[in-house]
Amino acid sequence: MSFSGKVKEELGRHEDHARHCNIAEIAALLSGCADVLEDGEGRVSLIVHSENETVIRKCFTILQKTFNIEEAFFSRDVYREKRGRVYLLRISSEHLAEITKAARLTPDEDRHTLICADTALITQRECCKRAFVRGAFLASGSISDPNKGYHFEIVFPDGEKAEQLQKIICSFHIDARIVKRRNSYVVYVKEGAQIVDLLALMGAGIALMDLENIRILKEMRNTVNRKVNCETANINKTVGAAVKQMEDIRLIEKTRGFDSLSDGLAEIAALRLQYPEATLKELGMLLSPQVGKSGVNHRLRKLSEIAQELRENEEEQV
Repeated sequence: MSFSGKVKEELGRHEDHARHCNIAEIAALLSGCADVLEDGEGRVSLIVHSENETVIRKCFTILQKTFNIEEAFFSRDVYREKRGRVYLLRISSEHLAEITKAARLTPDEDRHTLICADTALITQRECCKRAFVRGAFLASGSISDPNKGYHFEIVFPDGEKAEQLQKIICSFHIDARIVKRRNSYVVYVKEGAQIVDLLALMGAGIALMDLENIRILKEMRNTVNRKVNCETANINKTVGAAVKQMEDIRLIEKTRGFDSLSDGLAEIAALRLQYPEATLKELGMLLSPQVGKSGVNHRLRKLSEIAQELRENEEEQV
């Protein structure tokens, strides 16, 4: 099962005891995954559809608990072209008016769906806002595998629904944004810590812990990689400097000889050739008397200047 599926499985088991929270959640659910159908005799019914059985079961449970609907038709195995298995929940016309009135839902005649006409009213309490976000995610949301990246999104067929949800999520200080994707509007969050906050406010505690564990492991790996890369860069820099120093010293030895150098420069030159992998500190400790890193660096830099002068003189002669 995907990480997104696990989150929905957990949210499907979440229960709110307050009626106002159940109404907020069912409003988001029906707004996100329900179609309004009318038969030849003018009777209107509601078809809730989802590829996730957990979503349909959660919807049925809330409706049964909140509106005492017992006779809703529940079809478990339905196939639609190109979509695979789709689960349906049919709500008859005799219950539709009661549900839509309580959840402040009105028909969207162009799309034959429902839209919540007054989210501010049904989400006055913070707990109801949480329930609404949970219902919206169950209806049309997804979370990417945190091992691969951080991405939370909820897809809507129109911008009005997307803006409604964005406003609610942003009230929890989470930076939810909207992007248009083909004919849909997507409310999304990409920052890992804020996705953790979203899981917390929806009530997905187990998924939250799983995500946090993955984030900690990834951060540890990144920290180790940064340190390794930094140390590798330092080693490469040290090795490169040592190679250049030895080239300079060999040039001096070949053209002028160490006898032309002062005692201090001759001593450090001989030590560098003898200990090519030694650090500046280690070279300084081998000197008599011992010299600090800055002193060793000064002498090696002086040798480099001498070698550069020799190269320039060779070029002039040529």
